[in-house]
This record gives sequence, C-alpha cells and structure tokens, in this order.
Amino acid sequence: MQAVITDVDPFDLPEWLGTLEVVWRADVGLRTGHLVRGRLTASGADGAAQEIACDLLAVDEAYPVPVVDDATRLRVHQAWRHGQVVIGEIDSRTVLAVPGTGFGPDLVLDALGRLARAVGAHAERYAALLRLSA
Repeated sequence: MQAVITDVDPFDLPEWLGTLEVVWRADVGLRTGHLVRGRLTASGADGAAQEIACDLLAVDEAYPVPVVDDATRLRVHQAWRHGQVVIGEIDSRTVLAVPGTGFGPDLVLDALGRLARAVGAHAERYAALLRLSA
C-alpha cells in the first residue's frame, strides 16, 4: 500500500522548532528500511519539554510495491534538488520525505538541516540521536 503524504506548511509547525535547540531522536534503527520512526524534542528555558513525532521516509523504495505514487516521488525529488525537503503528515505523524531507499547518518543530517531552514532556524541548532540496529 502506498503512503499518502498530506502536505504541511512549515509555518504550521510548532514555533519552538525555529527557536530552541532541537534533537531528532530515532525510535528505531536506521537499517529498518525506508521509514524510520522518530521524534523532534527540545527543552525550553523554563525546562518544559517539547516533542512531536517526526518520521523520515525514503520515497524511492519500490519493492514489493512503491512507497509513494509517481507524482509524490517527483515532487520530493524536485524539492530536494532545490535544497528543500517535503514536510508532510502520514497517519497524524509529521514526516520528512526524501529521495532514496534508506537512511545513513549523512542523509538524516541533510534532511534535518533542510527542516531547520524551512522553519527559520540555523542548522547548527539541530542534532540527531541515531540508532543503528535493525
């Protein structure tokens, strides 16, 4: 079954993504395939924790069925070519859709840097906590 990505405007995301130190934490290992579940977290000056679900989706996986339809795949590739990332929602979870069939550390960091830019933050304010096991 193909995933249907509902577009999310970066300005509709929580404001703290653009103002605080943000960490993307993988809930599963990067080697789990084309979808890596995770979450964005931050702590405010008052110590209050902020968190939203945020998964990474590699849209070029095609076996046994394509992950997304051709139009979505094309849109993801076009955004990436222009230095952007497609931000959307699948099953009420935020998703960053990127070209590729899986994830390595460089691709994760690149996607997070593009998210930071989309919400008006500096990429240096974003970090990633990765899990390597399948």
